[in-house]
Amino acid sequence: MIEFIKKNKLSIYGGLITMLFTGTGAFFLGNISGYEAKNLITSSISGINMLCNTIVLASATILALLLTLLGISTGTESKLKRAHYEQVLNIAKFDTILFVGALILFQLFNIPITEAENVPTDWFATIYWATLFFSSLLSGMMVTVILMLYATVTNIILIVGLGKTDHYLISSDELNENTSDESEKRNDD
Repeated sequence: MIEFIKKNKLSIYGGLITMLFTGTGAFFLGNISGYEAKNLITSSISGINMLCNTIVLASATILALLLTLLGISTGTESKLKRAHYEQVLNIAKFDTILFVGALILFQLFNIPITEAENVPTDWFATIYWATLFFSSLLSGMMVTVILMLYATVTNIILIVGLGKTDHYLISSDELNENTSDESEKRNDD
C-alpha cells in the first residue's frame, strides 16, 4: 500500500484536493436539524443519482479502455517493464472500487428513506452528512483514477508514439540492445 501511494502520490493528492474542495462547500452549511436535512436529502437525490450514474458509466468505460491500452502495450516493439503493467493493474483495482462504491451509493438512494414514517427525524442529519462525505469521496476517487490514467497514457505516448528509447518503463535488456545496435552502426560508418 505504501508503494502504491509513493508511485501515485500526485494522483492521490489531486483526488484529496477534489474531495476536500467538494466537502468544504457542504461544511459551510453548518449544523442542520433533522427536518432541514430531510428536505436537503429530498432535493439532492436527483443530483447524487446523476453523479453515481456518471461515475458508474465512466469507470466501466475506463475498465474497457484499459484492455485497449494493454493491447497497445503488448503490441509495441519496445519491451515494457513490469512496472507499467502494475500501473495498469492499480488503475483497474482503484477503478473497480470506484465502480462498486458508486453503484452501492446509487442503490442506497433508490430506497425512499425520506418517505418512510418510522425513521426518526434526527437520523436524517447523519444520513445527510454521510451522503455528502461519500459523494465527495467518490468525486475525489474519480479524479484520482483519471490522473493515474493520464500518467499511464502519457508514458505510452512517449514510448510508442514518440519513440522515446530511454524511458524508465522500457526494459533494461532492450536498452542494452538498442545501444549495442547504435554502436555497431557507428562502427560500420
